[in-house]
Amino acid sequence: MRQLIMIAIVAVILTTLSFTGESTGQPATDKSLQLETKIPLGSVAGRIDHMAIDLERHRLFVAELGNDSVGVVDLNTQKIVHRISGLKEPQGVAYIRMNDSLYVANGGDGSVRVYHGPDYSPAGRIDLGADADNIRADLAANHILVGFGSGAIAVVDLRDNAKIKTFALKAHPESFQLDAASGQLFVNLPNTRTIAVLDANTGKEEHTWPLRHGGNFPMALDPERKRVLVAFRNPAKLAAFDWQTSGLLSEVDICGDADDLFVDQKLNRIYVTCGAGFIDVLRADDAKYSRVAGVPTVAGARTGLFVPEMDRLLLGVRARFTEPAAIWVYRTAP
Repeated sequence: MRQLIMIAIVAVILTTLSFTGESTGQPATDKSLQLETKIPLGSVAGRIDHMAIDLERHRLFVAELGNDSVGVVDLNTQKIVHRISGLKEPQGVAYIRMNDSLYVANGGDGSVRVYHGPDYSPAGRIDLGADADNIRADLAANHILVGFGSGAIAVVDLRDNAKIKTFALKAHPESFQLDAASGQLFVNLPNTRTIAVLDANTGKEEHTWPLRHGGNFPMALDPERKRVLVAFRNPAKLAAFDWQTSGLLSEVDICGDADDLFVDQKLNRIYVTCGAGFIDVLRADDAKYSRVAGVPTVAGARTGLFVPEMDRLLLGVRARFTEPAAIWVYRTAP
């Protein structure tokens, strides 16, 4: 009987620790990310992928991959105001203010659908062939860049929404980032466990960085420190590379199943959103990238969007038995 009582006490202690954050090194009083609200997405099932924002209208675009739709959320009223349906596994989304257009990359049919203005009327379609994925904007060149297929990035001219060229890669690109100052494009290629460095104008591959870990999906640039930050899934690590020499500068354990990674330049922090059910908050100005907090979320909630202009981190949380799909809004704090 005494042994059963001790087991019960230990179980209670472990449960308490998991809710206070002690199990991930998060102080119980940490307020670096404060959950402000949960915005329901309505009847949305399945996986939620990436997001984009229209800052002028305060509208958030959510790729509802499992629902074959994109939800449009008014952040002022905290309600869904529109839903674009009839898509095929939407993955990447980008809103471009200069032409007031929303671009949606569809993994299911390889298309990029274009929607215009405040009513999101259809404004075009660009067929890339297969598995259209992440989208990045190169506004200085009036282009968007779209990863797709078994190894390519399409360059789309924003003036007529036409594909003008393709950059060849050795494998399907996951997260990729553009440094406008140097004209370099850094591309995660998980299937070859490498990072490809391209000339963003010509698409020529300048370097290939071999990696010792697998599952290199999320990526972010730290331009102040000239670093490429990559989150790995196998094992769960964050690594920082010197983007001029490719040298590994630091490596630290993080939460599992990471899918998005952001640098908060104002607060010198890094946010990693993980499907294991946590957001890791790390110090960007620390050579060892020490953890500030491990914020408990929900298993499977791995995609997010950091909006520095609003001091907010938005997290996509898929539907569960107890709650509908929602966007959890976190306020960043010193």
